[in-house]
Amino acid sequence: MIVIPAVDLKDKKCVQLIQGDPNKKHLEINNPVEVAKKFVNEGAEYLHIIDLDAALGSGNNRDIIKEIVKSVNVPVEVGGGIRSLEVAKELINIGVDRIILGTKAILEPDFVDVLNKEIGKNKIVLAVECKNGKVAVKGWKETVDKTPIQVIKEFENKVGYILFTNVDVEGLLKGINIDIVKDLVENTEIPIIYSGGVTTLKDIEILKDIGVYGVVIGSALYKGYINLVDAIKIAKK
Repeated sequence: MIVIPAVDLKDKKCVQLIQGDPNKKHLEINNPVEVAKKFVNEGAEYLHIIDLDAALGSGNNRDIIKEIVKSVNVPVEVGGGIRSLEVAKELINIGVDRIILGTKAILEPDFVDVLNKEIGKNKIVLAVECKNGKVAVKGWKETVDKTPIQVIKEFENKVGYILFTNVDVEGLLKGINIDIVKDLVENTEIPIIYSGGVTTLKDIEILKDIGVYGVVIGSALYKGYINLVDAIKIAKK
């Protein structure tokens, strides 16, 4: 399993939000590039970057993303506000390894078909965000009447990875709900990257045991609940 530290960008800073609410921050750090470099120095082999300004439609942080890509020697995946072929290609052209698609892909599946032809499915991660058992869209403000596995099945041959976020536990630092993740791993061939509520090394151990491909860790790293070096050791066991 691979441990993927999260670098969330807002107003050119690195932030961690509570339950995705831009008004509720765990923390704010001025130099996201240094944060990314620190994670890589501690052994991270991959980075997860979310452009919250692009997601919210209030600008973007592509200059920072470009700088991170240039400054680290590991691949990065980027999500947040990727709603056009132009933006997707721009990110791939600046050296981003994979792009993460959410609401636009789920509401307009044809968009994924177009991207698939342009950049190939292994460059595409589908973000499936679950709230009360249903798939959430539009910054978790709405849900569609489908379960995560129903949505995943629709994209089985179109994307390379699934980023599964359990919104009910995300950012709360209270652990994970394992049954739903286990069910996904058992019912799809697509590698699952898990995100949401990872708080302890035990959580990482459990996710590894059920066979997830990767785990994104945000708040727990920033708050010191999890040491990245220890997390990577468990993931590689």
